Amino acid sequence: MTLSTSSDAPGGTTGRRPPVDPERWPDVVRLPRASAPRTAVARGLVERGLARMPLRVRHEAGPRRVPRPGAPRDDTPREGTPTLTLHDPEAFHRRIGADGLIGFGESYMAGEWDSDDLVGLLTVIATHVDALIPAPLRLLRGAWAHRRPLSDRSTLEGARANIHRHYDLSNDLFALFLDPSLTYSSALFDTLPATPDALTAAQHRKIDRLLDAAGVRRGTRLLEIGTGWGELAIRAAARGADVLTVTLSEEQRDLALRRIADAGPAGRVTVELCDYREVEGRYDAVVSVEMIEAVGADFWPSYFTALRRLLAPGGIVALQAITMPHDRMLATARTHTWISKYVFPGGLIPSRHAIARESAAAGLDITHDIGFGDHYAETLRLWRERFVEQPGAVDALGFDRTFRRMWELYLAYSEAGFRSRYLDVRQFRMVASGPDGEASR
Repeated sequence: MTLSTSSDAPGGTTGRRPPVDPERWPDVVRLPRASAPRTAVARGLVERGLARMPLRVRHEAGPRRVPRPGAPRDDTPREGTPTLTLHDPEAFHRRIGADGLIGFGESYMAGEWDSDDLVGLLTVIATHVDALIPAPLRLLRGAWAHRRPLSDRSTLEGARANIHRHYDLSNDLFALFLDPSLTYSSALFDTLPATPDALTAAQHRKIDRLLDAAGVRRGTRLLEIGTGWGELAIRAAARGADVLTVTLSEEQRDLALRRIADAGPAGRVTVELCDYREVEGRYDAVVSVEMIEAVGADFWPSYFTALRRLLAPGGIVALQAITMPHDRMLATARTHTWISKYVFPGGLIPSRHAIARESAAAGLDITHDIGFGDHYAETLRLWRERFVEQPGAVDALGFDRTFRRMWELYLAYSEAGFRSRYLDVRQFRMVASGPDGEASR
């Protein structure tokens, strides 16, 4: 393997990087098999695509902008233009040639490239993603895109394993970058851009708007699918609701129980380690925040059927979901991505069209649909800034430098998705179709 040579910080000074742990990160420590012609084709496509974007490419030997074909070279940086610094161009192109965007992410984890503005760079790439691959070649996506492992499907057993791989990493890790409410979903700010001291109030504003949409008040029988660390359940109980909240994360359940007990409404809240498909009963309101992304497309019918089955006559469903354009969703539905390999196994971000189709098929009508993607970009910025400011604290929890680079890329990649409008986050209000709908309440 070729070790890359720069400091730990993006855009840092030259110096030998520490080795990657081969047991924890086998596909990062070793370069993938890729023929010289395949690597050469990847290099040509990537350089041609990057040359069409408003960014600069710097090789470690010195700065240069990848020139547009036939255009004179211009090495003068423009203000606000992000720079992609290649410490090991051969490894970078080889990984992309073998594994596409998975290779792009693994190359960052290996320290083979950096940027002086990681979010800015990824936002440019997300905005101009079609420039990377000519339209005729997109039909050959299957030549490098990997299929999702069957073991990642969100069956009853698979869902527990997938949730464990992300949410059971460490409560202390999440506490390092989340606000004191430990809310791991988009906030809703009063004003943008946001300041760090506004985050907790913004998370409460988001929760309260969702509870208002669901009509949660004293005496409401509320089901929450996806407990997180308990903040929504606490605020619902404070309104006088009786709450059942379910999760598949043991780490989250244990801490949520302690937080609920400390907050006072323990008698009104029940926390169960349970899959949404196993919940019984009927509820006046069902709320779920950014949980559908972990369900997987194969199980969306089961998810929406469960929402409808669990809803009492006249009841209301309130969902918060990340969404992407429908054509992008279809293109990535079966593809094993860097995010699905390293961050969220088994999941898929739905489109608004998919949510409308699946909810209607289950007997639910959407009455309200509100988006606020700019607020997620700001939420992620605040999380990322807190995370990267505490490398020593992350290391002390047993996570190594490769993990830190992976997590920084995940947060920056997600923020860029919202800044480029590739992603959105929306709150949906739904009621049952027909005689069991809102009018019967």
